[in-house]
Amino acid sequence: MRFGIYFAYWESEWKADYKAYIEKAARLGFDVMELSYAPMPEFSQAYMRELRACAQANGIVLTAGYGPVASQNLSSPDPQIVKNAKAFFSEMLKRLELMGIHSIGGGLYSYWPVDFSQPVDKARDWATGVKNVREVAREAQDRGVDFCLECLNRYEGYLLNTAKEGLAFVQEVDVPSVKLLLDTFHMNIEEDSFYDAILTAGKYLGRLHTGEANRRVPGQGTLPWNEIGRALRAIDYQGDVVMEPFVRMGGTIGREIKVWRQIVDQVDEAALDHDAVRALQFSRFVLGRQ
Repeated sequence: MRFGIYFAYWESEWKADYKAYIEKAARLGFDVMELSYAPMPEFSQAYMRELRACAQANGIVLTAGYGPVASQNLSSPDPQIVKNAKAFFSEMLKRLELMGIHSIGGGLYSYWPVDFSQPVDKARDWATGVKNVREVAREAQDRGVDFCLECLNRYEGYLLNTAKEGLAFVQEVDVPSVKLLLDTFHMNIEEDSFYDAILTAGKYLGRLHTGEANRRVPGQGTLPWNEIGRALRAIDYQGDVVMEPFVRMGGTIGREIKVWRQIVDQVDEAALDHDAVRALQFSRFVLGRQ
């Protein structure tokens, strides 16, 4: 099991100095640094190679996350939007391969956040999404990239809210590169049992995001981490556990994640680093122990 953290814990904008965060992850003792794909379409080939080399030099595995915008929605009933989405994901996969990133996760099957002022036709969009994700996932498999579909809470998405729904969708797609991404923040809203949800995902669990219901780092809230750890051991999970806390208000990230107050008392870099290291130690013990 590898343990990582999302760069956005320290940031207010999706565009950042990713090499600095790769080096930070290594200094703090993490195995994985998760980056946002949002600014990556602007990256030069030279910079993408530099990121790959930086990760290799620091012994860090890179993963990526992304929430597609409405024009990149693979579940859209609009053929033009789907065409645009397929072109977007094809280019994404080429870039991920160049950077040595073998896993992309998020609400990749739809768009984020959903505009609920528009009517929702879940059955139609599910069928459309399965068909189009299958096509994109075949290219992902050819490029050695896992396509991890995140189950989101009802306020951010409507297609996949629970592990049970996610499993059904992934099994319908039926491409080995398609896996599930479970997130303890979303699970706390949608699941009846953390243990049962993780067992439901089983061999299809490609990544686990961790964070408290209050958006703090693991160990600073009320979630049942021992139960989560038992479930991971029950399925013999060997994948990535990436903490995804959001504690700073302000900027694009604060606005899009809906962080309207400072979640912790101290948000200077030293304090955030301290909390991250403590949470890493906690996670390795509670989730990773044999």
